[in-house]
Amino acid sequence: MTALVPLAENPLVPPIPELVVGLLAFAIVFGFLAKKLLPNINKVLEERREAIEGGMEKAETAQSEAQEALEQYRAQLAEARHEAARLRQEAQEQGAALIAEMRAEGQRQREEIVAAGHAQIEADRKAAAAATGRGGTMNTGVTSRRSYGGHEARGTVLAERVGECDR
Repeated sequence: MTALVPLAENPLVPPIPELVVGLLAFAIVFGFLAKKLLPNINKVLEERREAIEGGMEKAETAQSEAQEALEQYRAQLAEARHEAARLRQEAQEQGAALIAEMRAEGQRQREEIVAAGHAQIEADRKAAAAATGRGGTMNTGVTSRRSYGGHEARGTVLAERVGECDR
């Protein structure tokens, strides 16, 4: 009896015709996906990879260009600072030269004035000596230097001087 009575079916093992139909359907779907869908997926993934790599290359190029521009800017800034320092130094030198020139001109003018004053005093002294020494009359408005107790004083020749001439 045991041979005539079918054994209880195992739920884990499907019947053979279902297994064949399932494997056949799986092969058809897998073949369709492998032939049609997989190349499209690979194509999209490749394009995406290239876009990412291209973006990275563009970013690296942009980074290197930005670095070059920064270096140029720094070089121009350093050059401008150097030029400003040179101009500042040149202006200081010109200012110092102008001050020295003006001081020299002032000194020269001062010496001319002092020399003219000494010449005028000497001329007045000689005129006074000539007028008093020869007995002539004297102009009372003549300016001269006279020594009083070791100090030189400047003043007009007074009437006493005229009185000395008359004696």
